[in-house]
Amino acid sequence: MDSAKPTTLRTIHVASLLVLIFVSSSKTIFTSFAAAANQAQNSQWKPKSSGSSAVFPVQGNVYPDGVYTVALKIGKRPQPYTLDIDTGSDLTWLQCDAPCVSCTKKPPDLYKPYNNFVRCNDAICTAVQTNKNDPCADAQGQCDYEVKYVDQGTSLGVLVADNFQLQFSNGSRLSPRLVFGCGYDQQLPNSQNPPITDGVLGLGAGKSSIVSQLQEMGLTGHVFGHCFSGQGGGFLFFGDKIVPSLGVIWVPMASTGHSIDTHYSLGPAELLFDGHSTGAKGLLMIFDSGSSYTYFNAIAYQAALSAVRKGLSGKPLKDAVEDQSLPICWKSAKPFKSVQDVKSYFKPLQLKYFKTKNAQLEIPPEAYLVITKHGNVCLGILNGTEVGLDSLNVIGDNFFQDKLVVYSNEKQQIGWTSANCNWPPLDDQVYSDGAPQPDADALSLLNEYSSATRGWRDEL
Repeated sequence: MDSAKPTTLRTIHVASLLVLIFVSSSKTIFTSFAAAANQAQNSQWKPKSSGSSAVFPVQGNVYPDGVYTVALKIGKRPQPYTLDIDTGSDLTWLQCDAPCVSCTKKPPDLYKPYNNFVRCNDAICTAVQTNKNDPCADAQGQCDYEVKYVDQGTSLGVLVADNFQLQFSNGSRLSPRLVFGCGYDQQLPNSQNPPITDGVLGLGAGKSSIVSQLQEMGLTGHVFGHCFSGQGGGFLFFGDKIVPSLGVIWVPMASTGHSIDTHYSLGPAELLFDGHSTGAKGLLMIFDSGSSYTYFNAIAYQAALSAVRKGLSGKPLKDAVEDQSLPICWKSAKPFKSVQDVKSYFKPLQLKYFKTKNAQLEIPPEAYLVITKHGNVCLGILNGTEVGLDSLNVIGDNFFQDKLVVYSNEKQQIGWTSANCNWPPLDDQVYSDGAPQPDADALSLLNEYSSATRGWRDEL
């Protein structure tokens, strides 16, 4: 698995594998109590920004970085922190100098707390307690957390609250006080490539999620979305004001049946190859931007691999077993420079959803293939059963490329449409040729935001 994951602490965040443990620890980070209000302190915030959207430029790619990140300014004296965009977990956390027991970065990159811890009796601390029968021993004490990921990486710390600098599409620039984790102990077992980020931006549906907190304050709707470019970069947004009114394929969210069910899933789905059934049906798909690649269960994985191999019959490609970038790779007489050189050899995949008529997620070859530094083409679909996902399937960043993906917790549905995800999102550049255009209001907001924030983005 290490060869398949360019970075660590960037793994599959699934309820059965992601364990959140919040305990009352004997380690006290702060010596004085300070209430961490997670409500808007300015009464003018709601009328200024309610119904608006906050939009951010995104950096990164599927390969070679293996991560899409956003830089958010956090703190009373705002500093930019680079966060891994993760729809598969709730809690946002930063590596923190509290002091830091184990961090992959050193000061001054680390966030510095200032007695701004969240108390155990705070609603968010209560919401993230996994053991309801064993709450914090002291209601006025600090709320500690431990996050464990599937690659056995962990983050241990304390919940704090601080200002997040946000630029909204209506021109408002606000600094709501949000709760997040101050991680003073990060463990990365078997790590060959330390993460390039300062932490994780949790966008799950739970109460501790940043989007849930913004919705609770009335600053945005409980809607967010991302647009990851296959060329690298893209944009992320909170709120629904730039969501096109037409052309989006919407599918109802589904439950996985797990006790911790705050991630985003759709299903059942059937896997098609070039419009024909592969025999893999009834697939529950989790949308997880915290995973670089896509994971199918053993049956669906074998079906996809068999279909791809059959489609390559007679094509001038040979197995490249010496390339360990990903489990399955092919080579040609000459090294490939981009997916454009090889995509004609492959056919598209589709995920067909039965709960919505004519709802399909189209996956072109360039979305499920990777060209490695060795000039070979590799399959960006991995066997999830081998990493303990059982029957679950995870859609990662590669399938999201060049699509505007919208998560509406208000309507309990996920939508997508083909898009040009390059930043900045200007009117005639947002949606690719032939794709539905957003309505006039959405285009106007995108243009206003791109112009109004150009100087602010330069500050980052």
